[in-house]
Amino acid sequence: MEPSITEQLRQAREVVLNNPNNYPAIVPSILPIIGTGADIELRRWGAEFLAETFASPLLPADQKQQLSLLVLDRLREFLEQPAEDVAVVKAIVQAAASIYPLLFRYIISSPHDSGNWQKMAQIKSNILRRMDTAPPGVRICCIKFVQRVVQTQTPGLIADPRRPEHNEISLALVPRDHPLIPPPNLEAEASGLLDRLLSILQDEISDALLITATLNSLGSLIRTRASVANKIVSTVLNFNPLKLANSPMTSKSKVMIKSMERTVRALLVNVVKKNPNHPLAPRIQQHVDRLHHTRLEIFDETNRKRPAPIEPTDGLDPAKRQRLGADLQAPTPPGIPPLGPGPVSYAQLYTLTQDEGSKNFDVQAIPIDLLVRILVPILSSLDKSQLDNAINAVRARYLSLSRAPPKSALDASAAATQRAPVIDEDDDYEPVFQPTEDTEQILNKLDSVASDTNAMERQPDMALGTFNLPPPPALTQQETVEYSKGTINRVFGIMSALDDAGRGKAQKHGFNRLAASGYDRDAWVTMITRLATRASAGLEEGVVKKEEGGELVDRKGGAFSISNAIRDALYLYVLEDFRRRIDVAVSWLCEEWYNDRLQSEVSEIEPVLHYEKWALKVLDGILPYLDAKDKVLIRFLSEVPELISGMLDRVKGLARDPERIALAVNAIHYLILMRPPVRDQCIDAIEDLWRNYDGAKGLTTKLLTKWRPHVLQEAANGAAPLAGGVVKTE
Repeated sequence: MEPSITEQLRQAREVVLNNPNNYPAIVPSILPIIGTGADIELRRWGAEFLAETFASPLLPADQKQQLSLLVLDRLREFLEQPAEDVAVVKAIVQAAASIYPLLFRYIISSPHDSGNWQKMAQIKSNILRRMDTAPPGVRICCIKFVQRVVQTQTPGLIADPRRPEHNEISLALVPRDHPLIPPPNLEAEASGLLDRLLSILQDEISDALLITATLNSLGSLIRTRASVANKIVSTVLNFNPLKLANSPMTSKSKVMIKSMERTVRALLVNVVKKNPNHPLAPRIQQHVDRLHHTRLEIFDETNRKRPAPIEPTDGLDPAKRQRLGADLQAPTPPGIPPLGPGPVSYAQLYTLTQDEGSKNFDVQAIPIDLLVRILVPILSSLDKSQLDNAINAVRARYLSLSRAPPKSALDASAAATQRAPVIDEDDDYEPVFQPTEDTEQILNKLDSVASDTNAMERQPDMALGTFNLPPPPALTQQETVEYSKGTINRVFGIMSALDDAGRGKAQKHGFNRLAASGYDRDAWVTMITRLATRASAGLEEGVVKKEEGGELVDRKGGAFSISNAIRDALYLYVLEDFRRRIDVAVSWLCEEWYNDRLQSEVSEIEPVLHYEKWALKVLDGILPYLDAKDKVLIRFLSEVPELISGMLDRVKGLARDPERIALAVNAIHYLILMRPPVRDQCIDAIEDLWRNYDGAKGLTTKLLTKWRPHVLQEAANGAAPLAGGVVKTE
């Protein structure tokens, strides 16, 4: 390649890189220079320049589409050239992969331009013929081209039908009666090409480059083409990247296995990350975990070191034996740190790692259920020899500690403080001892002392009494109230924290499940509602009613009740987000109703009933915030254990608001259909709405026609309205 041409091409490339608007002027002027008759260096530069041009994100799609029509002939000439350079073919195939969607969109809007479509079809056929026989680099580029063809010829998502130029290029944009690209034919071709692409994962297990390229190209199809995503994921799940491990392992095969396994794992993890609700998500997670454990087992076996040579049974080398009375220390397996000096705790005895972070980690902070899920797969993946070595290390430590002589308190304290024991300077002083008495006198004293030895074995006349800690001071009533409120606030703080964390993970339990058997939000709700309803059952008999105010107070004068405090907290907790916590309100009221029934049966005096009070209070709390399309009211009325008249009166009161008449009528209608025991009571409420609220006549007339037609007949015949009925006008 001549220096002048080289310099001109370099300058032209710098111009378009600095200003992409110059591409439409530079590309047509370069095409004659890089023809098939040009020098090999020129052809390589030209092919790479075309691939770079159509892959540039700075060049607008409209300009790329116009330029693609100009380069079709040049691309076809390069591909049809016999024995063309591999680097040129690779770049041309990459350019064709970028051009195909652009030309596809052009043909959609220009159905009579058969010439350009025929050129693109010839380019596509040439590339597909190379896919099985070309060198590896060209085959990888062909895989990318096939992926773009499948993505283009498969229906995609249409974001805005009114602006097709802004939608993703796919088969969904093609009219059903298009003369050049009929959708059924293209979709069938795309399905066949996808099968051909997936066959690489089934046939060419030995070529890691092609498999990795195929897996990398499938990620885009899974993300953008939901119609073929499950098929692709199922094929990837059936692919075993560790199959090569069955043959003799070499350095090359190890690299290939690791590359394929890592690519498969990254692809599947990305699928679950992008769509956590994917129907195959559980199977994908199991497959990823199985791949991880299998890879660890394979490479742990291949990388295992040679076993240590057999040592003498007594632990001493005969060639280096110096004395027979040597103290044998329990052998410590290699890689196990020795115990330090000083007292040893159980934690130090069982700690075999040298990582300071692991030593200081508090395992008690992990929940038991999570710890079990972590330990089971870890224990199943452990190598038996490593586990035996760890057990032997702990056994050796224990034996060495049990055989060691006890240390003095001075040595133990010195070891704990990492200081040498203090040596008394007077130890070296040994004065000559001269007894002042002779031998006979000393023997007489020893005989007298020996006679009193039995006296030391006698029990002392005075023994120590038992020691008991003083009881804690009694709490005042004010302290009891404060501590009780603090406990309630902490419990509801835990429930609020679990409210969002546990949503969407509810499991279906059977009829034999145990209440509050877990640590989730439902368990806390069950516990707190039963504390409110059952903890003080039978203890409220001392509650009387004031004549003047009607307030419930204790005979002893105390006004605080832990059960009522929990009820107040439950009421506020439900109202904070009643649409999401209506199930908590229903569970609470069911417990209140059940407790009222039990107390009515076993109590000798009239018990204090709570269900009606709190059911009406919850209903009064949520009614002001309901809109015309709210379904919470229907759910609440249909799930509470008992429907009292006060509830229907409050629902009828919604009819005062013209926008919420339909809400009131629909709620009562649902109760008529789904709660037969209160059907007559609800029909009475419908009749009352029909008589007293003019705005509700249209909706209630249809219901009365079915359930009480005689009421309408009486009204039509001029019958007098019911006594006490007042017609209200809205």
